[in-house]
Amino acid sequence: MPQAKPVSASAPQMADLPADAYVKAVAQSDLAISITDAKANILFANAAFSRVTGYSREEIVGCNESMLSARTTPSDLYRSMWNALAEQKPWSGRLLNRRKGGEIYLAELTITPLVDGHGKTTHFLGMHRDVTELNRLERLVSNQKKLIETVVDSAPIAFALLDPGGRVILDNQEYKKLVTDLRVKEPAHVLLDSLCPLWRQQLDKGAESCSFHNREARIDCPGGRARWLAVTASPLEIQSDVADSYFAAGGPAGLLLVISDVTSLRAEQEKARTAALQAVLAEEERRASIREGLSAALFRLEEPMNVMASAVAVLQRRDPASARVLQDALGASREHMESLRQVIPHSPPEMQVGVNLNEVLRDVLDISTPRFLNAGVVVDWHPAAVLPNVIGRPLQLRMLFKVLIENAIEAMNVKGWNCRELSVSSQVTGDCVRVVVSDTGPGIPPEWRLRAFEPFFTAKSGSGRHIGTGLSRAQQVVADHGGIIDLEDSPSGGCAAVVEFRVDGDPI
Repeated sequence: MPQAKPVSASAPQMADLPADAYVKAVAQSDLAISITDAKANILFANAAFSRVTGYSREEIVGCNESMLSARTTPSDLYRSMWNALAEQKPWSGRLLNRRKGGEIYLAELTITPLVDGHGKTTHFLGMHRDVTELNRLERLVSNQKKLIETVVDSAPIAFALLDPGGRVILDNQEYKKLVTDLRVKEPAHVLLDSLCPLWRQQLDKGAESCSFHNREARIDCPGGRARWLAVTASPLEIQSDVADSYFAAGGPAGLLLVISDVTSLRAEQEKARTAALQAVLAEEERRASIREGLSAALFRLEEPMNVMASAVAVLQRRDPASARVLQDALGASREHMESLRQVIPHSPPEMQVGVNLNEVLRDVLDISTPRFLNAGVVVDWHPAAVLPNVIGRPLQLRMLFKVLIENAIEAMNVKGWNCRELSVSSQVTGDCVRVVVSDTGPGIPPEWRLRAFEPFFTAKSGSGRHIGTGLSRAQQVVADHGGIIDLEDSPSGGCAAVVEFRVDGDPI
């Protein structure tokens, strides 16, 4: 334990102060000071006391301090004051006093009992200041704070203030509702992850780099509901409350999020967009149907054409004249087949762009709603809250999942089959996006799975198992996007179609 340093002989002692220094200090203090006897009769008052109260020293000395009371201070406060002083404890508080001219002011007092050597209270030292203006400013700030809190809490818009570390330090009731509705701890983080993926790193460098205006995000809620939220992020300076920041020019910037629900507006827009998309998909499906029908016809014609070609080869040796006639007929047939190939409709070329598969799946599910209702299918939609984009062609990808979903519906559309549930989920697995479409149908026999993706393959059995002819088309789309598709057993006993794509667009 460090030893106390001895006081130097030359060091000034309290006794070295002039005798009148204490009196001058009290008399000249800018703080109103009074000394009373044990009954609160004023024995001394300094100049500041006179300035505050309006009474001269001659007018106040000899009077009881109670003459300053405005008689509006609660009696309980006086009672607690005298109880503390009776126990020889200092007391601090605020009282309503009245100046000489009758003006009421708010006084902040500290009263200290002066005790003699026998433990008896002989005097009281009172110090007080006029805090009327300070109280007005405090009330003004308090009222403004309450007003702001009331307005913010009653606003139909969610607010969230993030500190420089990304913690939500202030929010309102609408934001708390989002926590409940979305079932996430911090909706602000989910929204920023969707709209500004690098916000955490950017926030460390400065909130200005994270600012944006009125960006929309679609959040999938449990149960399949979707919420469209428009978000504005603005930097906001946050003053530190630590002592050593008193003279600082400004604090670090946080991020203020203003979140408004635009679900109703987007629902109308989505309705119109879905109708237009449905028309596009219907047209594409019509072209695909024609294309597949003509391709199937050509495929079936190839076999007899090959037989005719073999017959021509045989007849060349035995009956050249008949061979020439058959050769001419074969050539004409091939010309007709080639003409038929030329009229096969092709899909318009599509540019590759960043595609969110959650949006693709939602579109297909919306379009397929009438089929779900007609077939009595219950849909269980489990999307990832945030899904990175994949590089792809939007229309083709929508056709892909439309085929898989319709194939699942058809598999369950068996007479007497009561369990009809479709499950669609999306998730991120490493650097891939994985989509699973599973049904509760009879499933697919193992011997059929290898042939399921063959063109024109379809199979039905008495058990109700069925494979649609669209799987070959689905596999082609997946292959064009460098992904993989596989058929597995679903946990419910049905079939699960599993599709995976790399986020960077490279083949898996």
